Amino acid sequence: MADDEGPVRVDAWIWSVRLTKTRSMAATACRAGHVRVNGERVKPAHAVRPGDEVRLRGVGHERIVVVTRLVRKRVGAPVAAECFVDNSPPPPTPEAVPAPVVRDRGAGRPTKRERRDMERLRGTR
Repeated sequence: MADDEGPVRVDAWIWSVRLTKTRSMAATACRAGHVRVNGERVKPAHAVRPGDEVRLRGVGHERIVVVTRLVRKRVGAPVAAECFVDNSPPPPTPEAVPAPVVRDRGAGRPTKRERRDMERLRGTR
């Protein structure tokens, strides 16, 4: 299972160690700029090597892993856990995540003031 012949594509490695469900999802994340290797955005064909830091940004969280072992094919969860060191920050507590803003049905479009209030609650502004 270990690959001593050379580097592995980043999209294949992310999928192989079960950070994404499918390889196409891994490739899409790379193309969208959600994957960084050693701080740089990478394309799906970028080669990873042992010691590289891979950052995978997902919905509401970021996975930060250091490559310890290369695999080309998808492996079981126990073997996948040995292929990287997880340095991800803990997920935010439910209290820290703002509640979604819900508008009454039929209330129409928000006014400029309401929109700014919603953005302030979400933390986007």
